[in-house]
Amino acid sequence: QVQLVESGGGLAQAGGSLRLSCAASGRTFSSYAVGWFRQAPGKEREFVAAITWSGGNTYYADSVKGRFTISRDNAKNTVYLQMNSLKPEDTAVYYCAAGSSWPSRVLYEYDYWGQGTQVTVSS
Repeated sequence: QVQLVESGGGLAQAGGSLRLSCAASGRTFSSYAVGWFRQAPGKEREFVAAITWSGGNTYYADSVKGRFTISRDNAKNTVYLQMNSLKPEDTAVYYCAAGSSWPSRVLYEYDYWGQGTQVTVSS
């Protein structure tokens, strides 16, 4: 069993930065790929970024490529999402997910989800 807790969300201005953290409990966390997803009001949850269990490979949605960076520290059981050059369209609740053996872009391939953290970007 893995429990995930996101933090670091908040209000930012367009062009600004935020760093999200996903802290996990459970000794198997380091063996899982981890993904970040987001859901804006009235929209479906969508893939943002994912990272392999070792951190050696990362994947991004086209909408965030070059602006967001996913990383992980398995010694701390934590995955990060550094978000730079934020845009109003990045406003959403951001969720981290684990439990997939590969860094999937598909929601249902992850078994564990956090409660989400709100990110609001003002223009």
